[in-house]
Amino acid sequence: MTTTPLLPPLTTPQELHAVLGDPRLRVVDATGFLDRPVGGGPYTVRSGREGHAQEHIPGAGYADIGGDLSVTGAPRPFTLPSPEDLAAALGRTGLGDGAHVVVYARNTPMWATRLWWLLHYLGHDAVSVLDGGLPGWKAAGLPLSRGPVVLPPAVLTPRPRTDLLATLEDVRDPSPKMLVNALSPSVFRGEGVTSYSRPGRIPGSVNLPWTSLVDGPSLVWHPASVRSRALEPYADDDVVAYCGGGISATVDVFGWYLAGRDDIRLYDGSLAEWSAQPDLPLQTG
Repeated sequence: MTTTPLLPPLTTPQELHAVLGDPRLRVVDATGFLDRPVGGGPYTVRSGREGHAQEHIPGAGYADIGGDLSVTGAPRPFTLPSPEDLAAALGRTGLGDGAHVVVYARNTPMWATRLWWLLHYLGHDAVSVLDGGLPGWKAAGLPLSRGPVVLPPAVLTPRPRTDLLATLEDVRDPSPKMLVNALSPSVFRGEGVTSYSRPGRIPGSVNLPWTSLVDGPSLVWHPASVRSRALEPYADDDVVAYCGGGISATVDVFGWYLAGRDDIRLYDGSLAEWSAQPDLPLQTG
């Protein structure tokens, strides 16, 4: 089912506020948290549902990326469910055919772009990311609501875009491609403590930190000209984006999408999967 978009893929608080009463609109807070041990080691994924109940955009529901929208009990966090299971979980969240979904986060844009990517992967393209997230909404002086919100269940028909997903086997394949790591330069180099089994990057990777595209503290995306300069070196490449757990790399993927490229693959397993296999190489420095 094709849905005529209400808003552009990257939308402003003012644009969203103008359509809040539209019955096709579904607004969703996708905030999560990664609690990292001081001395390194695996992080704990924590839901942002409680904070959503404290303040949210009027009518906004909540999507639990690390819980409902990942495989329960999997060896690594954020494991992608089957298309059918993911579509059913998104439907229970209130996101379905015919809806225009606006996603936002309260702390970092990667949660919003991860939910954008999950929907886009399933073939649902009427999705917007709120520029500036909840901080931007508040800075614009727009209204807030309190209390839990449960959106009515919906039916989302999965039409998976398998061309948007890279597997471990795809990354190991020696065919030419550009592996783009979205983590910070220090993590890319393997410096300091790590949240993964081993520090470093997949050999041959280049570094495009997600902060090249969006300002981390404000959640506001850089101007298109700035983003274009960051992405330009990879204009002719077959790109596979990755990070630690398949979350922050979706910021890069969304940036490419805004620039007109809809062929960027996400290595969903990322370093959480790669580094856990001691036979697979990692580079540092």
